[in-house]
Amino acid sequence: MARKTEISRQLQQRAEQMIPGGVNSPVRAFRSVGGDAPFILRGQGSHIFDADGNEYIDYVGSWGPLILGHAPSKVIEAIMDAACNGTSFGASTPSEADLAEIVLSAFPHMRKVRFVSSGTEATMSAIRLARAYTKRKYIVKFEGCYHGHADALLVKAGSGVATLGIPGSAGVLEEVSQFTLALPFNNVDALEHAFKKFKHQIACVIVEPVVGNMGCVPASGGYLAALRLITQRENSVLIFDEVMTGFRLAFGGAQELYGITPDLTTMGKIIGGGLPVGGYGGPAEIMDLVAPLGPVYQAGTLSGNPLAMAAGLTTLRYLRDNKQEIYPKLEKLSGQLADGVSAAAKDAGVPLCCNRVGSMLTWFFTPGPVTDWDSAEQCDTEAFGRFFRTMLENGIYLPPSQFEAAFLGTAHTEEDIQRTVEAAKQAFASMRA
Repeated sequence: MARKTEISRQLQQRAEQMIPGGVNSPVRAFRSVGGDAPFILRGQGSHIFDADGNEYIDYVGSWGPLILGHAPSKVIEAIMDAACNGTSFGASTPSEADLAEIVLSAFPHMRKVRFVSSGTEATMSAIRLARAYTKRKYIVKFEGCYHGHADALLVKAGSGVATLGIPGSAGVLEEVSQFTLALPFNNVDALEHAFKKFKHQIACVIVEPVVGNMGCVPASGGYLAALRLITQRENSVLIFDEVMTGFRLAFGGAQELYGITPDLTTMGKIIGGGLPVGGYGGPAEIMDLVAPLGPVYQAGTLSGNPLAMAAGLTTLRYLRDNKQEIYPKLEKLSGQLADGVSAAAKDAGVPLCCNRVGSMLTWFFTPGPVTDWDSAEQCDTEAFGRFFRTMLENGIYLPPSQFEAAFLGTAHTEEDIQRTVEAAKQAFASMRA
């Protein structure tokens, strides 16, 4: 039965009259994959349901936060209990320290953490803090990595910027972006050259330890260790952007998985349990520069919002108390999904490369390997669009961009995986027809 789209199409047309592109985040517009974007009414477990009555197995998970699936009862109860006491106060609440305590327990290098309302705020604030701590101007980021839409970071970014083919962003001043050095990912020599050219001028290096915004691209063996050694030698701050990877690849994020300790860590997504949240943390020596203790100003009316704190605290407690079962299960199911779809592509003669770390993965429509932005850019995005549309018709909701990671959660089942692999077989067969 063909997927119904009439109501979602009407909702999209209505939204376009009032919202730019009809969306509040660009990738939702389906511009790179074509077809009608579903308007989602509700989610339950690993499934979502749209305004036309279509049901999908969801591998977006709100772009990563929903590691426990949609509407987990314990999280919903925690949000409702918190809401009954008031939705926002603009004042301190006990739940802020409760969430801080469990976050600090997961990241040993952290002694203090500051909560904000988004990953963009977290990375922007961490970079400001690194500049203040080092008294230097330049920052290093990597091509294809997206750290939010702060001006200094919209230079050769990935995610929606890559999907839409935008080299940066209008409105970003050259006077700001000139202090951002965008280097190729997984290339140690390029980083050494940058530190040699800008000696004693680089405040920080910010990196997604597993990139999620040009698709899932892991660091090559020894690369993260090299970043750590170089930044320590040069007295530069190493920032791990764990907005995606934090509490997903392991309870202690990518830094636990790889055994690398950064100076600062930025977080978001899972630590809010599905509500808007972000955070940045590190040793007291650096964090005590943040106001009101120090001269680095950062504030937010909804920072530490009690609903987000309740949702995040409930989610993290569940992950902590069940981590011995959760992370092996996610590894097993994610491996079955990655291998099943890759095998289906091979059988159909469709060039495909799969990158996966834990419950993050991307199928790149290229023979591969994909190790950086230049190799990701070689993907056949038209083929991905055909694959995406066929999977959607068969009830599988994937990220609507070749350059985004898919996510699994604890609500996914082996039946979900089997259905997805069968849908992929049909999709690849139709692509050859």
